[in-house]
Amino acid sequence: MSTEVQTPSTLEIPRDVRAGLPARRLARQFARNRVAVAGLAVLALVVLLTAAGPEIAPHSPVRVRVSERLRPPGAEHWFGTDQFGRDVFSRVLVGTRPTFLAAFIAIGVAAGAGVLLGATAGYASGRVDDVIMRLMEILLAFPGILLALVVITILGTGLVNVMIAVGISLIPVYTRLVRGTMLAVRERDYVQAARAIGCPPARVLVRHMLPNVWAQVAVLSTTALGWAIIAGSTLNFLGFGIRPPTPEWGADLNFGREYLNVAWWMSTAPGVAIVLVILAINFVGDGVTEALDPALRRR
Repeated sequence: MSTEVQTPSTLEIPRDVRAGLPARRLARQFARNRVAVAGLAVLALVVLLTAAGPEIAPHSPVRVRVSERLRPPGAEHWFGTDQFGRDVFSRVLVGTRPTFLAAFIAIGVAAGAGVLLGATAGYASGRVDDVIMRLMEILLAFPGILLALVVITILGTGLVNVMIAVGISLIPVYTRLVRGTMLAVRERDYVQAARAIGCPPARVLVRHMLPNVWAQVAVLSTTALGWAIIAGSTLNFLGFGIRPPTPEWGADLNFGREYLNVAWWMSTAPGVAIVLVILAINFVGDGVTEALDPALRRR
């Protein structure tokens, strides 16, 4: 009788650990949450508007029409016009693109750096772990929006710097999450077995440990997207990001605040858009978390 010895190329992570829930089962669990499905539908619509906003806008979002300034919502201008006669509905549509673009890029920056730092800290441990986590604790000492403002002060204003600043403010959250998962996974039998048979550290990390992180990173990214939109809109509201006349929800909120007594619709439209998107993101995040967590599904 021959005994087959597993080599580094044949040793694999158990399927339930590597892939988590099967995709179909995850989709079925998510579909049972009607609020989450409604939130996903809203997000899908927003993504569609992000791609097609400039093409479907009924009016130019930047063309000045002094004769039509401060008109209330009506048949021609659904959300009214601003102080320059620009159509508010068109500005909300076109403003979807920079708002979401900034948020998605910020999440990409945070997730990329956070996964790299967290995986390195959790796998290496020792002095490397101490240095990385002390740095993360320093960053966590600042409130998120304050940290973003510090980064903006260093880098300067502009939409690109707003994306970087918001991304940096989220790096500690991703780093702590990934590090905690790495510390738990590194003691599992299949990881210890991979080390014992001589798998290179990079292979152990990438093939046997990191697959346990992606589901948690996905859930965190769903909820962090809402924070990224709020932080990005706040920085644009304060005038650190996009420059007029380019439409953006936070910037348009700022422009409309001086006209709240005579033209409430100028700030109401982008404000309601932000609220609806944040609610939709939170609903989707709750649905994904519930679908991935068996304890929540049993409630």
